[in-house]
Order: sequence, then structure tokens, then C-alpha cells
Amino acid sequence: MSPFTTRRPNAVSALGERALIREIRRWLGDASPAAPFGIGDDCAVIPPTRRHQLVTTDPVIHGRHFDDSVPARAVGAKLLKRNLSDIAAMGGKPVAAVVSLALAPETSTAWLRDFYLGLAAMARKFAVKIVGGDITQAPAGFFGAFLTLHGESAGNRVVTRTGARRGDHLFVTGRLGGSLLGHHFKFTPRLAEGAWLAGRSEVAAMMDVSDGIANDLDALTPSHLVVALDERSIPLSPAARLSARRSGRSPLAHALSDGEDYELLVVVKARTDPARLHRDWHRRFPRLPLSRIGCFELVGRRPSGALDLTSLRGYEHLR
Repeated sequence: MSPFTTRRPNAVSALGERALIREIRRWLGDASPAAPFGIGDDCAVIPPTRRHQLVTTDPVIHGRHFDDSVPARAVGAKLLKRNLSDIAAMGGKPVAAVVSLALAPETSTAWLRDFYLGLAAMARKFAVKIVGGDITQAPAGFFGAFLTLHGESAGNRVVTRTGARRGDHLFVTGRLGGSLLGHHFKFTPRLAEGAWLAGRSEVAAMMDVSDGIANDLDALTPSHLVVALDERSIPLSPAARLSARRSGRSPLAHALSDGEDYELLVVVKARTDPARLHRDWHRRFPRLPLSRIGCFELVGRRPSGALDLTSLRGYEHLR
């Protein structure tokens, strides 16, 4: 369903900003607390905490992150989930969010209602409060929603992207590839998994897979190291295999470069026994695979059988 309508009585321009904000409050329901802890003041008040504070932001834009084939409720859910995935990647838990909208005047009120109902349902599921935001008019044909999510560490530390050393193992959760067949909006943020991993002393670094491993690995890899990936260990999703039959590319290429997997890449210290980590993981998350896909080696010393990623490229903005 398109976010836009040709009938002005059904468009947000028929409401105006003030009436639309009242409707947004109603659509969010108890997912948005009363002011000053929610919508209504110049700023929302977030109670203090002694834990490390986390802040992330990501948008959804029509024609870029979704099209008319994606239901409005799923778009609202995706907006929050892709931010939740960032919190998960640092071993955190979400607290509160603000949402800014850039709306063309012909944006459909019914579509926007469903968008907010999807956002609210996901906020309740993950105990996130929607505490404010902003609305601005956009050019014709444009819809953009921009969410900033505030979180905190789930334990005593946050896990960053830095910390990999020679000999460290590289793991990934779940299966990879073919996100455009539906996973890009149907995924589950790995919040519980990220918090569990952050509590493990053998975990050195972590990030989520948003642009494809072929791109994202650069952020985990120090300049003096390279990643030696084992092709046989890359966990391929059924969607990667289906995408390959349609595109003529290999399932592996889709797994490494499609992006929007929203799984976790995990650097595990070299001295760790991978079999033990697998056993502990399986006891806690029996339905989700955790795969060792490679290790970190010095530049120039990558094994001859390791994957060469130079011919693959994930998603990169502005290219």
C-alpha cells in the first residue's frame, strides 16, 4: 500500500500538524507515557541511570528502505527494529525513542495510522517508550521517518567494534543473505543474544550486519590484520539460495553482500574453546545458529584457501 493518497480528505494535510500530533498520541497509546516523560514538552525527561548510556539513530525512507509492497505496520516496526539491532550489537537494552517525520502533504492518514500502530506494537514488545519527536513538511512524494533510540548497557560493559587481535575467532549469529525477499523487515533484533554475549569475557568485539559482511568486516578489522573466512562455514539462508536462482549470482555472494541481515558479528578471543562456547550458546539459544566463520590473521598471511572479498561489495551509501 502506498503511503500517499490522491484524495485530500484522506491526507495529513486535511488534519494539520496539531491535529496530527493528537492522532499520533492516540495511535501510540500506552507506548508513549504522559508528559514530561513523553510527548508534550520541548524535551522529554528520561530518568537517570548508573549504567553506560547508548544512543543510535536510523531512518526509514520510502523508495530506499521500503516500497509499496511492505505493509505500513511492518514499516513502523522496521524503523524501531533496525535501531534495536544497533543497541543489541553493543550488548545493551533499549529505553526510549523519539521519532521525527518528514511528510509530503499527500501522505495518507490511514497509512500513517498503521505505521504508528506497528511502531507501538514493537515498542511494547521490547519495552521502549516513544517519548517525543517532530513533524516537518516534505516535498511531494516523500516520506521519511527518523528514529533516535536511547539505551543503556545490559550489564557492566558495552561491547564495541574494536578489540580484534591476531588469532581471534569470528562468529556470526543466524543465517545470511536474500534479505530483499522479506527478511529486511521481518527480522528479529538480537537483543537477548547481544546482552548474553556482552556478559561473556571471551567476547572481544561485536557489531550488527546491516550492509553485508563484505562491507561490515572492515569496521571490525584492525589495519594490520585481515579476516580469513572459511567459505564452507558461512551460514546461508534459504532466501540466499532462492535469490541466487533468480540473479545468477552464487548463494555465497548474496550471503556476503546483500545486507540488512541484522545478525551479530562476534569477535571471540583466540584462547577460547569454540566447542565450549557453542555448547553454552545452544543451551541458551537452541533455535538460533552460532557459526564460527573464520579468524583474524596478519596482513599478508591469510591462508591460501581463505575467501578473497575484494571482488565483493556490500551496500555503501552514496556509491
